[in-house]
Amino acid sequence: MTSRRTFLSSGLAALASRGMAQTESAAVEPIIDIHQHMNYHLRTDEHLLAHQKAMGITTTIILPAGTYVNRPSTHNGKSNGLAAKCATTEPARDFAKAHPDAYLWAANEVTDLENAPVEIEKWLKQGACMIGEQKFMVECDSPASQKLYELAGAYKVPILLHFQHQTYNLGYDRFHTMLAKFPNTNFIGHAQTFWGNIDKMQEQKNLYPKGKVTPGGLTDRYLADYPNMFADMSAGSGLNALTRDEDHTRGFFERHQDKVLYGSDCADHLGRGPGCQGAATIAAIRKLAPNKEVERKILFENSKKLFRLA
Repeated sequence: MTSRRTFLSSGLAALASRGMAQTESAAVEPIIDIHQHMNYHLRTDEHLLAHQKAMGITTTIILPAGTYVNRPSTHNGKSNGLAAKCATTEPARDFAKAHPDAYLWAANEVTDLENAPVEIEKWLKQGACMIGEQKFMVECDSPASQKLYELAGAYKVPILLHFQHQTYNLGYDRFHTMLAKFPNTNFIGHAQTFWGNIDKMQEQKNLYPKGKVTPGGLTDRYLADYPNMFADMSAGSGLNALTRDEDHTRGFFERHQDKVLYGSDCADHLGRGPGCQGAATIAAIRKLAPNKEVERKILFENSKKLFRLA
């Protein structure tokens, strides 16, 4: 099985020089990054600011962790901080308020904590623009999860979920029932199981599949069949999905051009070069989008519309 570390180390260099050139040439074009974190693997705020600026990002949404607790849904604490030492909601709020022209913030809490809906609603009332990143070991259709889906719909904010086989938000094959049950809630899918399932032939244990894609996987169908399903292009899983079969990606972008959102989820410090998966994803989108209109939808327009940004 290909690991995240192996994929990132082998796959970024090919797009690095292209990404640097395109970031410079397209710097005047706004880009919304819907997926970033504070204290990501202990990265400083200064490095975060520099990273986003170097990538040409004009608006960034900070996704916080939930409360650090020891319980099964956090793998007894091992996946606290979104398994990456990320900051919680209050620091994310304060950081965004300190940089109001370029940063927004989301609200989060451990899904199955009894006070999770109340805690998240508190932050939504203060201006959080999304719920997430929901990255906890719960069934994706659990009663606790459904309370948050209902809350997101009530406040008209999206909820972003990390789907990872046997690890986070379990039962992706049943998620269509949630899309149908909560038609007024906008869901954003992310991570290995979400992106692996662009392929109808996906083996669920393979988190970073390679090779040609057979269209018609669960993710392909969810995006086509449910107006409230959106796709977060971030992380190594998103980049892998883009680059494993370029012909498929062009068709995927054409089919789902109004549903795909750029996110980086990149812990790099520089915002350029072979270590920056976020810049490589921008370069891949620009390379594989079937036309300029679709490129701009993915990098900016879709997120502007979904998050109701001026």
